[in-house]
Amino acid sequence: MTSVAVDYRSLFALDGKVALVSGGSRGIGEEIVRALSSAGAAVMLTDILAEQGEALAKDLRGRGRHAEFMHQDVADEGQWEAAVAATVAKFGGLDILVNNAGIEKQGLIADLRLEDLHKVLDINVSGVLLGCKHAVRVMRQGGIAGKGGSIINISSIAGLGGIPALSAYTASKGAVRLLTKSVAVECARLRTGIRCNSIHPGLIDTQMAARFLQGFVDLKLAESAQGSKEAFLGQVPMGELGRPQDIAAAAVYLASDAARYVTGTELHVDGGYYAM
Repeated sequence: MTSVAVDYRSLFALDGKVALVSGGSRGIGEEIVRALSSAGAAVMLTDILAEQGEALAKDLRGRGRHAEFMHQDVADEGQWEAAVAATVAKFGGLDILVNNAGIEKQGLIADLRLEDLHKVLDINVSGVLLGCKHAVRVMRQGGIAGKGGSIINISSIAGLGGIPALSAYTASKGAVRLLTKSVAVECARLRTGIRCNSIHPGLIDTQMAARFLQGFVDLKLAESAQGSKEAFLGQVPMGELGRPQDIAAAAVYLASDAARYVTGTELHVDGGYYAM
């Protein structure tokens, strides 16, 4: 076989690509937006946190990047249609979708209210499904963009196993894991040129993680937030919390042409937690 020289640096670049990131105003979502933008993509970020989202888009534009913010409730299908249409209209296409928007609800199963479960599922599952649906419609051949693309769904290690007091959240993230695989196989079989993968963060140093740790204390599952953190890190071979940049770097890889043969996979970014 004749060896072909490959420019690996260019494989990881996102120049000329267009990304839509839900839940992009803060935390992991914000870092994903910054990473995709830094790699060269034009980014439409959406969120219900308008002030933070507008500020982030303005900051990126001030750095010479292409970025816009749009208010979006991901549980509303009409708003998904509008967000995808606005992205295509503004930037001329859609190559990357990151379904990052999500919420958590901590509580013992005996106290879980059905309305709380429905809210978590509406945002964490229906929101992801709707994003996939409308992205596929424009990314596939015959769609408005029609060049294929990469869909990245942010799940969690909570979607891989049981965690006390997180029944609704684990159910939602487990659903995202298998939804991702179904979309991946369907898109591959139909030769759409669309890849779909999930990222499963471990405990990442964000406001959400801090709420989780304190929640275990409030529910009398831990004596202190620090003790809860130390107990968790005792199960992480690398012995430290992850950073939002760790998830963002994984997203850039999956969005890039370097991952052209990667679909239906679940990328664990958890310090080795699930290697045990």
